[in-house]
Amino acid sequence: MVQLTEVVDEHFQEGQPGPEENDEDFTDTDSEISNESDYDPLNESLTERLYALRDIIPPHTRTSISNKITATTDAIGSVLSFSGKTLWVLGTSALIIGVPWALAWVEEQQVIEMEKEMKMREMGGDLLTAGDNATAQQVSAALAKEAQPAL
Repeated sequence: MVQLTEVVDEHFQEGQPGPEENDEDFTDTDSEISNESDYDPLNESLTERLYALRDIIPPHTRTSISNKITATTDAIGSVLSFSGKTLWVLGTSALIIGVPWALAWVEEQQVIEMEKEMKMREMGGDLLTAGDNATAQQVSAALAKEAQPAL
C-alpha cells in the first residue's frame, strides 16, 4: 500500500520581505505611476493615444466593430475587383470589335466620296462638251440636284 506524506517547503514558511508598518519613507518601486517616469505626453502620437483608449470599449463591442470593418473592406474590395474586371472586358471587346468596324466605316465613307467625285467629273465633262447657253442651265440644274438630299 502507498502512503502519502506532505513535504513542506521551507521557502513558503518564511515571511515575505515588505514595508514595515512604522516605516514613513515607504515608496512603492513596483508601481507603474511614478514621478520620475520618462513619459512625455507631448511626444505621443494620435495613433498611440487612440490605441490606449481601446480598453474603454468592451471586448464584445470591439469584436463587433472589427467584424463590421472587415466585412466593409471585403465588400469594397470585391466591388473594385469586379468593376476592374468588367472594365477590362469592355475595353478589350471595344478594341476587338470597334477598331475593325471604325476602319470599315471610314473605308465606306471614302468609297462614297469617290463615287460623288466621279459623278461630278462625268457631269463636268458633259457640260464642257455641250457648248452654248445650255451649259449654264445644266450647271445650275446639276448643283440643285446635288444640293437635294439623296434618298
